Amino acid sequence: MPETRRSLLAGLAAAALVTPLRAARAATTLRIGYQRSSTLIALLRQNGNLEKALAPLGTGLSWHEFTSGLPIMEALNAGQIDVSADVADTVPIFAQAAGARITYIAQEAPSPDAQAILVPEASPAKAVADLRGKRVAVTKGAGSHYLLLAALAEAGMTFKDITPAYLTPADGRAALTSGGVEAWVAWDPFLSAARQQSGARVLRDGAGLSLYKRYYLAADPYVAANGPVLAALFGQLAETGAWVKAQPDEAAARLAPLWKIEPEVILRANARRSYRVEPVTRAGLSEQQTIADTFRAEGLLPRPVDASALAIWEPPAR
Repeated sequence: MPETRRSLLAGLAAAALVTPLRAARAATTLRIGYQRSSTLIALLRQNGNLEKALAPLGTGLSWHEFTSGLPIMEALNAGQIDVSADVADTVPIFAQAAGARITYIAQEAPSPDAQAILVPEASPAKAVADLRGKRVAVTKGAGSHYLLLAALAEAGMTFKDITPAYLTPADGRAALTSGGVEAWVAWDPFLSAARQQSGARVLRDGAGLSLYKRYYLAADPYVAANGPVLAALFGQLAETGAWVKAQPDEAAARLAPLWKIEPEVILRANARRSYRVEPVTRAGLSEQQTIADTFRAEGLLPRPVDASALAIWEPPAR
């Protein structure tokens, strides 16, 4: 197992030993972990609507930025944050494999074409099979990691048929542009930015391979004592997601300075994301088990994972 992922899993496992010591109690501050690409949280940070919704509950807010989903899970399980913004479907699987005590609190409906395998415009590759023996950039543990595995399997290949380069989105794009890799597996808004700004083309997207749901999670002790806060958060996420789809131009204009991406790129990216915030259901987690089994078969998880074992918080009827 690569050292970076091993250290992240070790950190999650160590945090799992700490979690039971934290008593379930109502909190006066909701601590949210997020990534740069956390669209709905980015908008809520900007417009102040979540602060207003939490004020009657006597709850404040603090925001904590991370580079990717796995460090968010580590911080969540260690009690450093209470709730994670949307993370790719693969992230809870890695956290669960490390013994994290976390609960699903919401999901964004599938957006399968919001992630894809990209190649340079002039690349001779016409299909995934043409990547045999090539260097492919991918972010460890991201939803794009599973997409790559699924696309390789569809082409009759395995991970051993390529040379993976584990890179962050920014480094992956740079490597693709410079010729350091022959392909890069990206998700929006990075996907749309690369297509518009460098002419990269899609070799295979997630349609028919990966639903690409994004999940919001919370620490088990926080869920036990802060139902009203979670209900307020769920309501704000759902309203913000609906607003992004109803007002795409204004949403893109607001996100552009936060992401430092042109509004037209964000318009394309947001068109491929559902942003429909829904409760998580046990039946809806079926692909999570497929993801877990796929990663386990590739030796990327230290033990088997029962994806149905994580708790699910249900929002009150609205």
